[in-house]
Amino acid sequence: MALRHVPQCTASRPSTRLPGWDALCGRAALWSPGAVASALAPPASPCRRRCACAGGGRAIATGAVTVATAMAKATTIREALAKWEEKHGQKASEAKEVKLYGQIPPVEKMDESLSTLVNCEKLSLSTNCIERIANLSNLKNLRILSLGRNNIKNLNGLEAVGETLEELWISYNFIEKLRGIRVMKKLKVLYMSNNLVKDWAEFARLAELPLLEDLVFVGNPLQEKYSSDQSSWIEEATKRVPKLKKLDGVLLIKGEEEEEGAN
Repeated sequence: MALRHVPQCTASRPSTRLPGWDALCGRAALWSPGAVASALAPPASPCRRRCACAGGGRAIATGAVTVATAMAKATTIREALAKWEEKHGQKASEAKEVKLYGQIPPVEKMDESLSTLVNCEKLSLSTNCIERIANLSNLKNLRILSLGRNNIKNLNGLEAVGETLEELWISYNFIEKLRGIRVMKKLKVLYMSNNLVKDWAEFARLAELPLLEDLVFVGNPLQEKYSSDQSSWIEEATKRVPKLKKLDGVLLIKGEEEEEGAN
């Protein structure tokens, strides 16, 4: 499919904007040419993505700030929900949006307490130390899931929300294989920058997502092979996932000749 870039005007806005949730999961609300790599660049620390640490302590990266905590028992989901309810004066079971990101000490397990979030449409668990996606089966209304900056290695567990999830923000993890992603039949937005996907065979699995239109993939080894040639990267990527409308913040449109042929 012939594609060309749509230039982004940056004259009247900052090069990047990463407010609120967006900053925590690696999602940029505004993009400009050349800003994607810097917006999603790893934090300045010896460890590129990791939130959990060695030496008897934990470090949580939030933007340019690193908060070190002494060794302590991990925060449970139940404890995190209790803190959220105290702060917001609302029962988490009734809320449509729940933010449990950046817990200190960090959350390590998505435990069964998540099952109480029956009305939740947006859930953020980014910037913790979660290794496995689990206990989402009761979240029948979940549309947006933020799991950026954790220690997740695969996508197992997402099948529980495969019929509802529209956006998955999972940048800065350790995902190498995309096996099982085909269950996400309603997924439109996938932000998975700075993971470990390194070959086209895995990338091609994204074509199994019938509604996927917005993908952020910068910082994966596969994409980094094309870091000096963005046009070639976009060409190769869209050959394999032709329905994309935006890749790494760059809008994509069909060539004029292809548009005419479709009419």
